[in-house]
Amino acid sequence: QLQLVESGGGLVQAGGSLRLACVASDRTFSMYGVAWFRQTPGKERDFVAFMSWTGGDTDYADSVKGRFTISRDNAKKTVYLYMNSLKPEDTAVYYCAADWQRLDAEPMAGRYWGSWGQGTQVTVSS
Repeated sequence: QLQLVESGGGLVQAGGSLRLACVASDRTFSMYGVAWFRQTPGKERDFVAFMSWTGGDTDYADSVKGRFTISRDNAKKTVYLYMNSLKPEDTAVYYCAADWQRLDAEPMAGRYWGSWGQGTQVTVSS
């Protein structure tokens, strides 16, 4: 099972930017579809962004379209989430996830993703 470690979270003012990174433990990372989710206390983990294992397909939650961008660097075994024009409602713990040869964001439910990181906190102040 792939191990994932997120970094890059922090405190930022509304309108600012952050880049999250998620490093995988194994070079088989290139064979995994990857995604970012986020969660706030007392709520379910929500889908944010997805990239297929081929890199040819991406998908975003409506709430982040046009502001967030997912990308991957297979040589570095890393998936990134570039977050621009941040809003207070983007405040959450952000998790990366990976699933073997995933071509589509669906099914999104957490139980369908094989590997998860530990999460990184993003706080956007107003």
